[in-house]
Amino acid sequence: MTKLSIQDVSLKDLKVLMRVDFNVPLDSNGNITDDSRIRASLPSIEYILNQGASLILLSHLGRPKGKDPKYSLSPCAKRLSELLNRPVIMAPDCIGEKVESLVENLTAGDILLLENLRYYEAEQHPEKDPSFAKRLASYGDIYVNDAFGAAHRNHSSIVPLAKLFQQKAVAGFLLDKEVAFLGAVAHHPKRPFYAVLGGAKVSTKLGVIQNLIDQVDGLFIGGGMAYTFLKAQGMEIGNSIFDQDNIESVKDVIKKCVDKAVQLWLPVDIVITKELTNDSEKKVITVKEGIPEGWMGADIGPKTVLEWSQALGQASTVFWNGPVGVFELPSLAKGTEGIAKTLAQLPATTIIGGGDSIAAVNKMHLADKFTHLSTGGGASLEYLEFGHLPGIDALCDR
Repeated sequence: MTKLSIQDVSLKDLKVLMRVDFNVPLDSNGNITDDSRIRASLPSIEYILNQGASLILLSHLGRPKGKDPKYSLSPCAKRLSELLNRPVIMAPDCIGEKVESLVENLTAGDILLLENLRYYEAEQHPEKDPSFAKRLASYGDIYVNDAFGAAHRNHSSIVPLAKLFQQKAVAGFLLDKEVAFLGAVAHHPKRPFYAVLGGAKVSTKLGVIQNLIDQVDGLFIGGGMAYTFLKAQGMEIGNSIFDQDNIESVKDVIKKCVDKAVQLWLPVDIVITKELTNDSEKKVITVKEGIPEGWMGADIGPKTVLEWSQALGQASTVFWNGPVGVFELPSLAKGTEGIAKTLAQLPATTIIGGGDSIAAVNKMHLADKFTHLSTGGGASLEYLEFGHLPGIDALCDR
């Protein structure tokens, strides 16, 4: 990467301000259900502490409205302490006199986790209070961004904060690693290169789909997005999720695939249901039959899993983002599980682009079978689409 890394600077006796992505899923009791994002930050954290620095960690969690204790980072402090086997001080806030006092008293080897940055509107809207980033900057001698999952956001702790550290805004190991893997996929993939895209909304992925057509040899579209593609081809989709506003854009995508000789794989059979519950009646129909009124598509069918798996078996590189069905419900997870098992067995370079796809793979205990699991869903898609991210651009050049 062309940006400075934590290995390029001296950290001894400094207070290091590091943006991490501890936006982890919590259950109704406030327990962390997947700590992979915290684990992903450990190499940078341990390196900084071993260099004789003290560490101040910044993160957001969820989308709180005001200081909602339900979105406190306290569970993350507890889990990080367990993983490191050393104390982690949990700050009562992310700015204010109490926080300043805690920062002042830090010594080499200490770790302080600041409270949820999104308790303040200025985190997501820097223009509303530029002093927010300045107050955060006052805590550290150097700034490290290791939050790839948030690097596509122009938030106070990502871009304005980095710009306040002249020649002292650097990348952590996770950010370096993400850019290395995704950069290789974006610029020099081994071929054949296939992309599997799922999830609900076409609108959020149209840009990356358009860009990927110029790069991939084959494109597999599943999840809720598939029904807009099928509708664009004249299929009856019943009550399935559908993006009317983007139907013409989807027709353009289909045409572009033909023009570029990129094979477009859509479901050939679908699991349909009347309502999205685990116990509701379900049946498999072929795409040619169409989905009857009152029914909706909820997963790719067994023939699709077989057909896609055979095609993916030829791949040298696969990028996967988004489940291909409503995988949260066990009875509608078979398609996503089938694709995950196929990709886990490939001798190819396999990269998962964040979010729900990683949750599915972790649930199946297949994480170690993939080449790289990106910590950022939206960030990985934007990096593939644009080749850079605001949070990376804001760091100092080598």
